[in-house]
Amino acid sequence: MVLYTSPFPNSFLSVLHSFSWGLIFPCYWLADRLVASFVPTTYEKRQRADDPCYFHALCIIITTPIYLALLVASLPFALIGFLLWSPLQSARRPYIYSRLEDKNHANGATLLTEWKAAGNGKSFCFGSANVCLLPDSLARFNNVFNTQARAKEIGRRIRNGASRPQIKIYIDSPTNTSISAASFSSLVSPQGGDSTNRTVNAGIKRTTSMEYKGDNSGSNNSEDSREDKGGAGEPNEGEENTCIVPINGDDNGHMSDTETDTVNGQAHASGPAEPSLEGDAEISKTPNHKQKEGDSGSLDSYSASRESLVKVRVGDGTVDQSTVNNKLLYKASIMKKTSVRKKKHTDETFDHEISAFFPANLDFLCLQEVFDKRAAEKLKEQLHHYFEYIVYDVGVYSCHGCCSFKFVNSGLLFASRYPVMDAAYHCYPNGRGTDSLASKGALFLKVQVGSTPQDQRIVGYISCTHLQAIAGDTTVRCEQLDMLQDWLSEFRKSTSSSSTANPEELVAFDVICGDLNFDNCSSEDKLEQQHSLFTHYKDPCRIGPGEDKPWAIGTLLDPEGLYDEEVCTPDNLQKVLESEEGRKGYLVYPTSKNHSSSQKGRKASLKGNGRRIDYMLYTEEGLYLEWKVEVEEFSFITQLAGLTDHLPVAMRLMVSTGEDDP
Repeated sequence: MVLYTSPFPNSFLSVLHSFSWGLIFPCYWLADRLVASFVPTTYEKRQRADDPCYFHALCIIITTPIYLALLVASLPFALIGFLLWSPLQSARRPYIYSRLEDKNHANGATLLTEWKAAGNGKSFCFGSANVCLLPDSLARFNNVFNTQARAKEIGRRIRNGASRPQIKIYIDSPTNTSISAASFSSLVSPQGGDSTNRTVNAGIKRTTSMEYKGDNSGSNNSEDSREDKGGAGEPNEGEENTCIVPINGDDNGHMSDTETDTVNGQAHASGPAEPSLEGDAEISKTPNHKQKEGDSGSLDSYSASRESLVKVRVGDGTVDQSTVNNKLLYKASIMKKTSVRKKKHTDETFDHEISAFFPANLDFLCLQEVFDKRAAEKLKEQLHHYFEYIVYDVGVYSCHGCCSFKFVNSGLLFASRYPVMDAAYHCYPNGRGTDSLASKGALFLKVQVGSTPQDQRIVGYISCTHLQAIAGDTTVRCEQLDMLQDWLSEFRKSTSSSSTANPEELVAFDVICGDLNFDNCSSEDKLEQQHSLFTHYKDPCRIGPGEDKPWAIGTLLDPEGLYDEEVCTPDNLQKVLESEEGRKGYLVYPTSKNHSSSQKGRKASLKGNGRRIDYMLYTEEGLYLEWKVEVEEFSFITQLAGLTDHLPVAMRLMVSTGEDDP
């Protein structure tokens, strides 16, 4: 199957489309700005409340007539452009496939060789998020604004979080299993040539294991990271360095002579210290997408979570977090904020957490509501610092391909570190209400993740979707789930090049990600909860229809509280969601006649831990028979605090092949 790298089959149609959109865009932009000026967010309302001169009101009075006059003047050009634009959509392709052009920073082919080196299996990490990148006037109805700036910041945070080293922290104490256990930061120094374990003792009664799995992201990480790595030795390709840090209180924070020498050696090797952090200003209380530097959601922030860095004793003096951070920041890999993985229920077979960062070594990313084209371009540019392969601008426009007229695309975007082999998109034909104006549907992808010693391709299937959003449309969503299963089955058959007798490729995983717009606790969503999809695919957060696991939390945030100081940063939101009272205050819960629509300050007893409408499902059906797929960890992520009204989710799957490859 050919992957479409441009929206039209020839340059003439592309030029004609650009010309028609150029005629439409002024009218579109003016209408968007005009509506946006009358739909303030809670953050803007608070700012205006502190304005005694009513400056903003004066600006609206002046600019509104100007916007209206320009809008009327642009309407004839927009009409001509629309008459050209609409018929062109019949020739438009359903997506755009983008591959990183800089070959020096591409490493997708290199990742394929890791399967052979892995021996008995390999893990893959999947992420999904609804990022609410609508035109600014529409995004404001969800209490978010400045779509273009948010798109750039969302992409920057995702690739910063994913490009950090993979660090696992386990609690070794059977008594410390609280979901609200304190999080802390860790220092890791995976420098090439020195693969010995380094031990640092501090006065915290926990034992943690931090595992650094090498720089699998290759050179296509952020430019800052590439420059920083240039000054330090890097581990060889495929080499694993492990830093084990037992943290306990037995030695009162003192270190042995050997440990002291090790830490001192790292400090000397890192060169002169950077300027002190003590003089830095406090973290800004404005929304995160307005912070240019120092926001706590970015790994390159000096001020992010610095209060939680572990202090250590070195020699005769105490080295605080500022000194250690400054000396090792650009010479060593630093995990600034890692939430402790909890296993509150001993019968759980995998780790689960509320994390302030996207998982390290994120392999696949599925996004929803990337509706705005300019925002999609900005997001793509940021994600290409980490992901080599991206499929975006997915969907159809006008009347092509679906029953009703479509003004915007599906909003789906897929990013991968592994090569994409095939892709297909289908539009749901039964959308209702405002949802029918968007070409919501399902994007199906086939990726190659490795090869066997016998040169058989190892592939995986990923589906990304966004279902009907309007409450009460249960039947519509069930029909869409039926179509999703049928289309996925057809896609797998049409793209398979294997036979049972002579398999040319082996299937390692089959995953479905997306915003399904129903939860597993609401009584109104019973039909969706009992859908046959959940008999073929497993939900790691689910016990059964109508019942989630106790550690699972909702992914839909209360829009009214997005800019509250308690939750406006990733660290703060993480801490709030770790407590039951915090979740009641800032998550949307299942609707009930006995409760008001406002979630703030609610103390009543509620079922579940909020509305979990963002799903990650996997199956063991249709995979290679001798392989086993298990969930290794599941995360609810707060790194996009203040940028969207959804919590991203992530899942790491381990594909076990046994001692030898087949």
